[in-house]
Amino acid sequence: MITAKARAMSGPTAPFSTITVERRDVGPRDVLIDIAYAGVCHTDVHHARAEFGHTRYPIVPGHEIAGVVRELGAEVRGLAAGDRVGVGCLVDSCQDCPACNAGQESYCRRGKVLTYNGVGRDGATTQGGYSELVVVDQRFVARIPDALPLDGAAPLLCAGITMYQPLRHWGAAPGKRVGILGFGGLGHVGVQISHALGAHTTVLELTEDRRADAERLGADDYRTTGDLVALRDSFDLIVSTVPTSYDLSAHLDLLDLDGTFVNLGVPDEPLRIDPYTLLTNRRTLAGSMSGGMPETQEMLDFCAEKGIKAEVEVIAAKQLDEVYDRLTAGDVRYRFVMDVATIAEA
Repeated sequence: MITAKARAMSGPTAPFSTITVERRDVGPRDVLIDIAYAGVCHTDVHHARAEFGHTRYPIVPGHEIAGVVRELGAEVRGLAAGDRVGVGCLVDSCQDCPACNAGQESYCRRGKVLTYNGVGRDGATTQGGYSELVVVDQRFVARIPDALPLDGAAPLLCAGITMYQPLRHWGAAPGKRVGILGFGGLGHVGVQISHALGAHTTVLELTEDRRADAERLGADDYRTTGDLVALRDSFDLIVSTVPTSYDLSAHLDLLDLDGTFVNLGVPDEPLRIDPYTLLTNRRTLAGSMSGGMPETQEMLDFCAEKGIKAEVEVIAAKQLDEVYDRLTAGDVRYRFVMDVATIAEA
């Protein structure tokens, strides 16, 4: 076994501490990665603090991993030591169901393994990217183009692909009118992607305080709650990043004929709608997960070509407890990324 230092929580209210984790030996299809940066996603907080109700402790969160290849298995092709690579939300799947065969591993129902707080084929709990290194099956390793800085690329492995997939799948393109509901960790990346795809992109937010950032990153328009009546029937596609439960009806009513509302949030309580807002204009209510590996690579290449990256605040490992509280309070513009080299100092 290979060992590494990592930052972990031992219980839902415990502070982070440094532990030693074991990584498997490098198998024929494996890639050993020295992690440089690990994004701190709000999902990490939910899992670490047992807000989803199924956390295995100790937990090492982190599914936005950016680093450099140290070692390769004998059967790995297309990668070399020193390459810049990333790992997202998954480290394994059944690799043989219709979804996996279509390159949509995030929709695998037979053996999907999360990067942390999952159970691998060996029965062990997976530990994530708040760690010095990780060993991952080559299928779940994406190449990070040289044009992307590793710190700004790390959140793309979750936030980037989570926004890219629905925007591509539901046709963000020139002539399309796209609304991004919520301008935060996901939304600020989604605006950049939607703009780069050529869609007329509008940010829908509660307040005016993020207008300047939204316009700087490519928003064609910025509207707040008071503008909703005037926006009725105005969009072909709305992608919602809102993580709380609310009545979707007012936003569904913004969709034109055959428009689609894509929900990405996972609130504690069920979402609510007035059914008539779906019937009107033959609207569609849909959902989307993070995305498969071919599309993740496509997204990274697209972001490198278009100059898209996450706007990040780089933090030290010893700041994780404070950062989790700040994430819960919404005090971030727009993603936290941990410098993994600081684990040794924590």
